Amino acid sequence: MSDALNDRLNKILPRVISDEFLSGSGIGNEIAFYIFDYPPEDELRVRDFLSTLLTHIPKQKHDIRVKHINLFDFVMEYLKSRNLLDKAIQMQKEKGDAALKKALAGPLHESKLSSVFAEVAQPEHHDLVIVSGVGSIWPLLRSHTLLNNLQPVMGTTPLVVFYPGRYDGQSLRLFGKLRNNNYYRAFKLAP
Repeated sequence: MSDALNDRLNKILPRVISDEFLSGSGIGNEIAFYIFDYPPEDELRVRDFLSTLLTHIPKQKHDIRVKHINLFDFVMEYLKSRNLLDKAIQMQKEKGDAALKKALAGPLHESKLSSVFAEVAQPEHHDLVIVSGVGSIWPLLRSHTLLNNLQPVMGTTPLVVFYPGRYDGQSLRLFGKLRNNNYYRAFKLAP
C-alpha cells in the first residue's frame, strides 16, 4: 500500500466519528454522501482496513450505530430472497455473462434496489452507513445509479462508499478505467 493511501486511511476514523461529520455540519443543504476512492490494486488492503475500522468505531465512540453493507453480499441475499440466485448461477453457466446481465437488469434495477437497501440499512436507526463491495458486484450493479436512487431514502444519515477507482468530484471511474456517468453529489472522504 502506498504511503499516500495509508495517510488517507488514517484520516477516516477520526473523521467519521466526529460530531460534525455525523450531523452533516458544514455541507449546507447537500446530501451526506462520501466516497473514499482508492487504487483497485489495493483492494485487499482496504478490505483489511475496513474490518479494522468497523471494530474501532464503537471503541472510539460508544454510542454510534454503524451499518456496513457489502453490495455483493447484499445483492446475493436479495436474489436468494426472490428465488433467483440458483437460476442466475445456472444461466451464467449456460448462457454467459451478457445473458445474465440482461436477465437481471429488471430485478436489479437501482430504483427497485434502493428501497430494499433502505430496509437493510435502516438509516433512521443508524448514525452511519458504510458500503463496500462496489467492484465485486460490477457490472450487475452500477454504483453511480444506485447512489442517485439512494438520495431520497437515506435522509440525513451519512453514507460512506469505499470505491475501487477514482472519484474526481464530477465522475466515478471504476477500477480507474471504466467511466460512469457524471456523479457529483458526493464529497470525497479523506482527499
